Amino acid sequence: MTIVFTICSINYLAQARTLGDSLKSTNPDILFFIGLVDILEGVSFDESFIPKYPMIEIDKIGIDKFAEMADRYDITELNTAVKPFYFSYFFKNYPKADHVIYFDPDIIIFQPLTGLLNSLQNHPAVLTPHINTPIEDRLVPNELHHLNTGIYNLGFVAFKRTAENLEYIKWWEEKLRYECLIDLCNGLFTDQNWMNFLPIFVPDVHIERNPGYNAAYWNLHERQFSLIDQTYFVNENNPLIFFHYSGYDPAKPEILSKYQNRFELSERKDLTKLFELYKNNLLENGNSYYRKFPCFYIKPVRVTRYKRVRKWLKIPFNYTIDQLETI
Repeated sequence: MTIVFTICSINYLAQARTLGDSLKSTNPDILFFIGLVDILEGVSFDESFIPKYPMIEIDKIGIDKFAEMADRYDITELNTAVKPFYFSYFFKNYPKADHVIYFDPDIIIFQPLTGLLNSLQNHPAVLTPHINTPIEDRLVPNELHHLNTGIYNLGFVAFKRTAENLEYIKWWEEKLRYECLIDLCNGLFTDQNWMNFLPIFVPDVHIERNPGYNAAYWNLHERQFSLIDQTYFVNENNPLIFFHYSGYDPAKPEILSKYQNRFELSERKDLTKLFELYKNNLLENGNSYYRKFPCFYIKPVRVTRYKRVRKWLKIPFNYTIDQLETI
């Protein structure tokens, strides 16, 4: 059995539904769950916006001292801090699950995950690096950003049920209880930098370099897209497995991603249909509707820490705090 899950708050349910729909159409035998970092009690959805995928609220998965953890983090940090706890939950409560895979909600899956599942047969885990090749400019993001925010993108990670993986996930849980901060001065960018240790602590982790995996704004310098007979390809002959639309807002459809300044969507004609597809899916799945729901766990921004991060970033990176606040 294979389980795929995502994590979001109610305001991102349009993205989660779009991900679920794409998984169902391409991989109907895989179980899909939404890990909800929110509270459903007292929330009433219009009938057409009731998600058809099971939602597991974060306070129901048995995180010890979760209230303290929720109080410690802002909503971005909290959504990422609970990731290993959901892995533990699924491995514990679904004993027939051999593989558990995480995708960020702002992803569309375009193909059967056959290659990924084959990799998990031969390796304990699968990661995708942000980039496979050097970047030839100083625009955002570049290699220096990835050194600070993580070599691997944690919008995707896949684990096989092994004793070593379960031990690693427990270690990851303890790190994220207190150290899932956006605090680059102290080497922290939510959950991502901790994943640099996975290939060290768990032998034979597969680093997936296929350009059809986790295509996103950070690796567009090395990837071109085409549509042939209703199938998307990357770099001519690699089927697009999944695209990560990080930083895209259907209310501003001309902007490829608010987290980068390397490419204009108007200049990347190979991306036009991919982004039209995503925009239409989000609108159909209620993006503007769900955005009206405030998250139960949202906390005021800790101004002092964010000013410190902004000051540190301003000189070497030209990054803004808005570019860091993702879910």
